[in-house]
Amino acid sequence: MLSPGPISGNAAELPEAAAARRLLPLALVMLGIAAATILGALGFEHIGGYLPCHLCLLERVPYYVGMPVAVLAAVAVWTKAPRMIVVGLFALFAALMLYNAGLAAYHSGVEWGFWEGPASCSPSVKIESAADMLNQLEAHAPSCTEAALRIFGISLAGYNVLISALLAALAVVGARKAWRTV
Repeated sequence: MLSPGPISGNAAELPEAAAARRLLPLALVMLGIAAATILGALGFEHIGGYLPCHLCLLERVPYYVGMPVAVLAAVAVWTKAPRMIVVGLFALFAALMLYNAGLAAYHSGVEWGFWEGPASCSPSVKIESAADMLNQLEAHAPSCTEAALRIFGISLAGYNVLISALLAALAVVGARKAWRTV
C-alpha cells in the first residue's frame, strides 16, 4: 500500500484557517477602539473637567459590557472555540454597539433640540434662594440639552454615534466571517 508521504511544511494553509486567524486582530481592534473611547470619555471627565450628563453615563454602559465581550471573542477565536460561540460573541458586541449608536443619536437629537430629553436630564427650575441654586448645582448633573463640547461642530454624543456604528460594523463583519469559516 502506498503512503501519501510526509506532509511538507510548505503546504498552503486551508482558507478557513487563514480567515479564522484574521478574526483575532478584528476582535482586538474592536476592543482597542472601545477601550480608547471609554478612556477618552473618562479623560474628558476627570482631566478636562467636563461633567457627563445622564445620557452620557448611559452611553458608557454598552462599552463597559462590550469590552469583556470583545475579550471573550478574542479568546474564543484564539482557542478555536465552536463556531456558534464565536459568532454569538461578535453578534452580541454588534447588538450592544447598535443599541449605543441609537442611544447616542437620541442624545444628539436632544442636544440639537429635535426632541425632548428624559426628565432626568433637565435641571430643576424652581430656585427660591442662592442656597437652593448651590444645592441644585451640587445635586444635579449637567443638562443633556446642551453639548459640553463640540469638535468640528459635532458633539461628543455625535462622535459616539460614529464610533458605535463603526464598532457595530466591525462586529458584523467578524460575525459573518466566523459564520463562514470557524
